[in-house]
Amino acid sequence: MMQIIDLHCDTMMHLIDQGQLNLKKNNLSVDIEKLKSGNVLAQFFALYIDLAQYPNALQRCLSMLDRFYQEIDVNSREIALARNIQELSSNQQAGKISAFLTIEEGGALQGHLENLRNFYRLGVRLLTLTWNYPNEIGYPNCESQYSTKGLTDFGQQVVHEMNQLGMIIDVSHLSDQGFYDVAHLSSKPFVASHSNGRAVRDHGRNLSDEMIRCLAQKGGVMGINFSGNFLGGSKISKIDDMIVHIKHIYHVGGLDVLSIGTDFDGINYTLEIGNSGELFKLIEALSKNGFTTTQIEKIAYKNTLRVIKECL
Repeated sequence: MMQIIDLHCDTMMHLIDQGQLNLKKNNLSVDIEKLKSGNVLAQFFALYIDLAQYPNALQRCLSMLDRFYQEIDVNSREIALARNIQELSSNQQAGKISAFLTIEEGGALQGHLENLRNFYRLGVRLLTLTWNYPNEIGYPNCESQYSTKGLTDFGQQVVHEMNQLGMIIDVSHLSDQGFYDVAHLSSKPFVASHSNGRAVRDHGRNLSDEMIRCLAQKGGVMGINFSGNFLGGSKISKIDDMIVHIKHIYHVGGLDVLSIGTDFDGINYTLEIGNSGELFKLIEALSKNGFTTTQIEKIAYKNTLRVIKECL
């Protein structure tokens, strides 16, 4: 079975908000049993913060981070933290899933680089610079009024510091101008962890063809998002729509820019691929649509593996 790396899920939010749930086995889209049955090599777990609900974003993030480590400790025989390519490799050799720790909302830094460095020390290796609100770093892509607003001075400092530390910069949710600021400033590849093609589905969360080409030129990747509102607008997240996006992105930016960022457990739509254990359905669909095994391997995990190696 094909190995897979998933750049984004929101599972930790549910685990902290619903105390009875655990990472081993639950009724969500992601748990250890589903990850194993889906042959997931590595799962990126987002610590997602809604600034409107949690104005003290730093404290909320630290609480979720603590819950993440509790789950990793309890399930240490099957899953382990990975902070770089070497730890991913050693986890794989030990028969363990690798868990990469990410933050989805740069407001967790509260405008201080020392918080970024401390999160790095605590194992965080990817930061989604914004969610759906302006923060100290920049502006979101959820409203057109923000599209021409770029990174703040602090945001520019964050980009440089993340390059220095060895962290992956994530521009999903970032304004268009913020995207281009990152492309200009970053000395390393960056990612759009869960974004699709805007030419296929005209949504601010998706990347324009120009952005796709820019991301490809920088050596980055974009993770195909399974949420229906970013795919085709249907109430069902359809595999056929995913294939349309993948083919378009491949045509525009080449094979090396494609990856998977399911957005599992952050989706309010009916899913044809319901959980991590069903990711084989996308692999099968790619094969049926003429993609070779070598090409599918790149999309499924090898492109993301390259970015991990170059950034971390």
